[in-house]
Amino acid sequence: MAVTGGIGAGKSLVSSMLRKQGIPVYDTDSAAKRLMTESHIIKQTLVNIVGEQVYAADGTLNRSLLAEWLFASADHVALMNNIVHPVVKRDFQQWCEEQSYPLVGMECAILFESGFNELADGVIVVHASDEVRLQRVLLRDGATEQQVRARMAAQMSEQDRMARADYVVVNEGSESDVERQILQILRDIRQSAISD
Repeated sequence: MAVTGGIGAGKSLVSSMLRKQGIPVYDTDSAAKRLMTESHIIKQTLVNIVGEQVYAADGTLNRSLLAEWLFASADHVALMNNIVHPVVKRDFQQWCEEQSYPLVGMECAILFESGFNELADGVIVVHASDEVRLQRVLLRDGATEQQVRARMAAQMSEQDRMARADYVVVNEGSESDVERQILQILRDIRQSAISD
């Protein structure tokens, strides 16, 4: 079960609630950050295209240099995605094989854009209005309103995301309201598994 949604929608909240129900959840953002320093394939490719200075002597990633390179061209972003996404997909599949629970989750901000939705049996889209998401991100990240709106505009639209969802969780009220929606989704999934 994949969890996605726009910036500030509450993907991490939903993932934490799934974990509370005993469901292991793979976080693609955390995995990508880890694999940027662990994966020989990613490291070698980045050194070849960005330069040796993209990694420090201790193996840590020079994030400011990489960000500078990424923002220099939209082609660089596409190239980076083509390098990192296949490695993350393989890591996710290996992680799935290690899980014993009958249902696993995946939290992914760019689920449809990356094609990761193809790895999921179902998709939960976490939804909140633009204004609610804006206020959350302003409080969380300390960014300017203009920066947050630009990030929101760069993402897939809420309408497109929800149109592709199997389930939509509305996260504009209390956490208990979100939890109630999650528990209902899990009941539906268990019911459909029994009837299959």
